[in-house]
Amino acid sequence: MHRHEFTQTKIFISLFPCARFEQEALSELVRQIIDNERESASATYNSIKAAYPVYLTRDLVAAKDWLRVQASGTERFGLVASSGAQRLRAEGIHIKAKIEPANWFLNDSADVRSSYYLEDVASEFAVQGLELDSVGVCWDGDFHHKDGRWVCQAFKGTKWQSINDEPKRLYLKNAYRVILTRARQGMILFVPKGDTSDRTRPPSFYDGTFDFLRSCGILR
Repeated sequence: MHRHEFTQTKIFISLFPCARFEQEALSELVRQIIDNERESASATYNSIKAAYPVYLTRDLVAAKDWLRVQASGTERFGLVASSGAQRLRAEGIHIKAKIEPANWFLNDSADVRSSYYLEDVASEFAVQGLELDSVGVCWDGDFHHKDGRWVCQAFKGTKWQSINDEPKRLYLKNAYRVILTRARQGMILFVPKGDTSDRTRPPSFYDGTFDFLRSCGILR
């Protein structure tokens, strides 16, 4: 399992990792996506999609339904997003709302604080070094694809600001690397449609990301 440069309080629980081949292939797929290697990502995805499903949707309700249907027995699922995904709040995903990781990871499906309820979303800080069976990755405009490249930005006050500092750009990419590698058995990527009436959520922030992920072969 990859080590990431985030500091957090560790939760010690027993988790069974996915098969080594699938784990390595997933890590490579995520790297290729983040490094903007479309053709390589498409080839890698095709090699693992039968064993490790990855789906793409623009409907959060559909993403939640997929997670519930995908799970068998007590298999754990939940929603994750980067800590910079502040404008997902308009979609009902409040990344700044504090969660208690122990409750989120360990409590059963009857507990509203657990990941099963799909109400609280965990950031890269909460999920670093831990895994779920299935994950819904919620993608915001902080890391979006435009004009053939990834754009990094941070939401400050009332607007997005470009991130030009390379260490901060790498930090954001690493945040997405973390949340995209938390599922042992499969994941679904939720990319909002945006809103033309909201200058903080223009469709252009999301359409390019959706189109790029589709061009990597990821299924809708």
